[in-house]
Amino acid sequence: MTSAIIVAAGSSRRMGFNKLLAPLAGEPVLRRTLGVFQACAAIDEIIVVTSDALRPEIEAWHATALGKVTQIIIGGAERHLSVHAGLQALNPACQIVAVHDGARPLISAAQITRCIEAARTQAAVACARPMAETLKRCDSSGRIIDSIDRANAWIMETPQVFQRDLLVRAYDAVIRDGLLVTDEVSAVQHLGAPVFVVENFELNPKITFPADILLAQRFVD
Repeated sequence: MTSAIIVAAGSSRRMGFNKLLAPLAGEPVLRRTLGVFQACAAIDEIIVVTSDALRPEIEAWHATALGKVTQIIIGGAERHLSVHAGLQALNPACQIVAVHDGARPLISAAQITRCIEAARTQAAVACARPMAETLKRCDSSGRIIDSIDRANAWIMETPQVFQRDLLVRAYDAVIRDGLLVTDEVSAVQHLGAPVFVVENFELNPKITFPADILLAQRFVD
């Protein structure tokens, strides 16, 4: 059994309004994200970790078209607390778990499936793309001080997919040790376990700023 945890409990501080409800080609960002996981044949259940404000909207969507959603739970103050809560809600039969940001609505079902298949053999994988831009390091005043080698540099995306027992142990350790991690890769690396990339050849931006909506709009089917 493969489960998806959709993290949708953020405050959207940088957006200035709730980005997960922002319209994208006539459909809220989060509804579009959930729809891709609903349509993905490799996903058996969806757990949505969200806020009190968004829960009624998600419940309404669930009632009409999101039958794979088994639980809608309230997240924590930080992302790692939300993921930990989602892990506690997994179906006992779950063997593979995919964690995905609700604000990445352009992920494809094909890429989700590729990540799941890779996790079955490699235990821990992350959807990612290689760094193509020139990188520079600046000081606190904004003055460029040197270059950063982009060879073997990858930009992490989601879903990040793991064998269930490994990810549960990783987040138990994060909570026990009082760490703050911003993605599942960091949590699993805290255990000393390897994580592998699954290259994504398609656009998969995280909606963070208003301009991101305009960009994503151009690529919606």
